[in-house]
Amino acid sequence: MSQLQTNEDPQKNNRILDRLLSGIERIGNKLPDPFMIFIYLSIFIIALSWLVNSLGVTVEHPGTGEELDIKNLLSGEGIEFILTSMLSNFTGFTPLGLVLAMMLGIGLAEKVGLIEATIKKTILNAPKSIITYAVVFTGILGNLASDAAFVIIPPLAAMIFYTIGRHPLAGLAAGFAGVGAGFTANLFVAGTDALLSGIATEAIRPFDDTLIVTPVDNYYFMATSVFILTIIGALITDKIVEPRLGKYQGKVEKVIEKSHPKEKKGLINASIAGAVYLILLVVAIFWPESVLRNEDGGLVPSLFLTAIVPITLFFFIVVGVTYGVTVGKIKATADVPKLMTESIKDMAGYIVLIFAAAQFIAYFNWSNLGIWVAVNGATFLENMNLTGIPGIIGFVLLTAVLNLIIFSGSAQWALMAPIFIPMFWMLDYHPAFIQAAFRIADSSTNIITPLNPYIIVVLAFMKDYDKKAGLGTLISLMLPYSIIFLTVWTVLLLIFALTGIPFGPGIGMMIK
Repeated sequence: MSQLQTNEDPQKNNRILDRLLSGIERIGNKLPDPFMIFIYLSIFIIALSWLVNSLGVTVEHPGTGEELDIKNLLSGEGIEFILTSMLSNFTGFTPLGLVLAMMLGIGLAEKVGLIEATIKKTILNAPKSIITYAVVFTGILGNLASDAAFVIIPPLAAMIFYTIGRHPLAGLAAGFAGVGAGFTANLFVAGTDALLSGIATEAIRPFDDTLIVTPVDNYYFMATSVFILTIIGALITDKIVEPRLGKYQGKVEKVIEKSHPKEKKGLINASIAGAVYLILLVVAIFWPESVLRNEDGGLVPSLFLTAIVPITLFFFIVVGVTYGVTVGKIKATADVPKLMTESIKDMAGYIVLIFAAAQFIAYFNWSNLGIWVAVNGATFLENMNLTGIPGIIGFVLLTAVLNLIIFSGSAQWALMAPIFIPMFWMLDYHPAFIQAAFRIADSSTNIITPLNPYIIVVLAFMKDYDKKAGLGTLISLMLPYSIIFLTVWTVLLLIFALTGIPFGPGIGMMIK
């Protein structure tokens, strides 16, 4: 029987940690489902609008200077708004169309097996000297496969470490850290970018309806983060986690399935198709008088950036169809919409959540409570002298703590964005910058919250190598990644902000 090799008994060393995590788990388990949280919040907003309206409270719109009343959602006008806007609140919610469109392409690539094959190829072909870096790097990019990455990468990494004579739990930890703590970073524009930017746009719309947060507004920062987190994650694994684990003495029967020749051919063909698509795209961008550029010939702003979601969608359709046809997953044209349908089925929970979140945000904005909270919140921050870096760091820490009890990133952002984006906007911070600050905190603590449903899945993989391992053992293993990722990522955020490095095309810390 295999054992987790450490110099001290982890069950004794982690009693305080276990109690803390158990407390977090108990609190989190008492919270309603995120869908119901937004239903309850909507009811609360309705009641609050009545109360504040009855007190005769008004607020000055920070953009127009107009004096606004807090509108009562229980009035005749309010009830009419609730009943007549319900469908438009849902169908007109910006993130809905963006994310579903992205998932048509990314989901197709995932259903035909392209993303899983790419992940396996990347890790299995990596030289032993850089295997840890390859595991973390692949884990970070694995968020293209969304939650599927949690069940693909950690066990595969554990098997590879075991096969080359290293501690398998170190490989599992590195894979889980990449997938979970690095979830929001990527070299590709992913569904996460579309989802978060859409919510951010909705949050700022009542204040500035010309300001749009696009899916590429955090791209430079997130692409840079991939390489920084890969290096940090590998160093944590090699210098902290694996030395603490010691030498693995157990024996398990684990076999890594080699890639089928069709998969190799499929990857080659998909790579060629993807390269051709990108070459044609570059030609289209730099073609004389290209419509993808702006009138001055630049890309910020431009049709190219505005249309980044359909451009990315077509890219994944091209490589997904090419791979699917090569490996035999797509044998007829009817297979393409069938696979796309399966990927959209996986989004059912998200669609249901968005329905409730859209109502909450609509009520919050229509009643003018959003403006009232933003104005008073910004005034509070100014009075507390928290308008600069301390305020941003405080927001990061608050997000990290809340993520321990609200695991869903989309639910948490839908809750926080309508409050904090306008609040910081009034202090001249760009919504895309606040979004970046949210993303680093939300990702970093994914691997230590007991409410992460995939923690139990990873724990099951862990027990394959150590039957005595428990939740506290896993969390203590992942804690160094979470703390160091959050610290390094926050420093990187501040470096970008203070040196003027753009977070995405034309996006800085402050609104120009």
